[in-house]
Amino acid sequence: MQNDRETALSRLKEDLDKAKNLRYRAEARLEQLEQQRADLLQEIRSLGVEPENLEQEIEKLNKEIDRLLAEANELIPHDLLK
Repeated sequence: MQNDRETALSRLKEDLDKAKNLRYRAEARLEQLEQQRADLLQEIRSLGVEPENLEQEIEKLNKEIDRLLAEANELIPHDLLK
């Protein structure tokens, strides 16, 4: 009976240590991700775009790419390439 309690307490201590280790790792990962987020936001702002306007900026750039591709395609002398 005493041995069962000791085993249960030992197992409980091991589980607690594992849980603490997981918590520390999760906190470290969260800190790393928060720093990465801050770096990305700073980089976005350095490009002259506010993060809340990122979707509109991407849409604008996609339209510009499509326009330039169409313009480049018009400049190719397709009749000479046949």
